[in-house]
Amino acid sequence: MTTQALSASSTSLAQRAHNIRRHALRMGQVQGQGYVGQALGAADLLAVSYFHALNYKPEDPEWGPRDRFYLSIGHYAIALYAALIEAEIIPLDELETYGSDDSRLPMSGMAAYTPGMEITGGSLGHGLGIAVGACLGLKRKHSASFVYNLLSDGELNEGSTWEAAMSASHWKLDNLIAIIDVNNQQADGHSSEVLAFEPIVDRWQAFGWFTQRVDGNDLPALVAAFDAARQHPGAQPRVIICDTKMGKGVPFLETREKTHFIRVDEHEWDLALNNLDEGQTV
Repeated sequence: MTTQALSASSTSLAQRAHNIRRHALRMGQVQGQGYVGQALGAADLLAVSYFHALNYKPEDPEWGPRDRFYLSIGHYAIALYAALIEAEIIPLDELETYGSDDSRLPMSGMAAYTPGMEITGGSLGHGLGIAVGACLGLKRKHSASFVYNLLSDGELNEGSTWEAAMSASHWKLDNLIAIIDVNNQQADGHSSEVLAFEPIVDRWQAFGWFTQRVDGNDLPALVAAFDAARQHPGAQPRVIICDTKMGKGVPFLETREKTHFIRVDEHEWDLALNNLDEGQTV
């Protein structure tokens, strides 16, 4: 079953995003820690990616004509696992193995271990370059597939990201859609203070990309942006800049000053799940 069939089902994108957040919290609960803040913030863009935009077959992650989703930010693996579980590429009961020995769900994403994990991320700055190479290869095969690359505002610190951005424009890679999660937080502090990335729209436009900026927690805005990116007639790569809120959906996590890597008390995991369910809107 392709994404087109999935997106036509009775399950709304809001419900998908809620479920992705829930899966991520449950995996965080297994280890008592993790990059849960990013997963909660990125759940909406992942829901739109997997249940509106991407063409894929859950039963066949290696299906040739599929769209590719490249997770450049390997520490966001918990977020992507949650989406892959919701998409039924990974069985739901495997979330109980998150981060454990011999699990297919290691804390940092590794393509060799996990169905649906297209690349091994981790050391930031490599994903967009890999995506450029993949897009060139797909064009040589006359493939209609898109490559989506999720990267972070902190990853814009890396010079290799901008080399890849320049290359994508040069090669007119209209099959490349970059998604930037702008949550203004990285390990060393606020991204905008570590190395300022504004004016982010002007910079991507200057590199020759079709550029959109949206509220990354607004599902209708995301749907419109993804549609516009796929349908844009210009022979140029496309980027969707998504402003997201760390810990989205769990108020006491949203207001924490530092949520790059979350450790909470044992009883707080159930509190987070309850907060999420109480605030659910579908």
